[in-house]
Amino acid sequence: MNVELFIPITLFVCIAYSIKVVADSYTRRRIIESRGSEELVRSLIEGEALRRRQAALHWGSVLVALAVGFGLMDLIGADHVTPGAIALLLGATGLGNLAYYLIERKLK
Repeated sequence: MNVELFIPITLFVCIAYSIKVVADSYTRRRIIESRGSEELVRSLIEGEALRRRQAALHWGSVLVALAVGFGLMDLIGADHVTPGAIALLLGATGLGNLAYYLIERKLK
């Protein structure tokens, strides 16, 4: 496997994420500095906290489902990349997303 290929990809992802974080914080700062209403600032902060909790719930459910998928692959002895192994992991990812959707609907 070419590990050298992952270095530029990781660098690009880190740069893109850094730009997104800086742009989001700049936007929030401009809203607060413009003397926006207290209600607007409060809703902005609460919305950000809610998005973070939802993102943690989403990725947690997907990663748990993928862990189950990898565990099943180990139990059945699938140690090579085959269409069945890929289907099992894709199915686990789909089930994790569906679990997130169901949990999110229950929380509302």
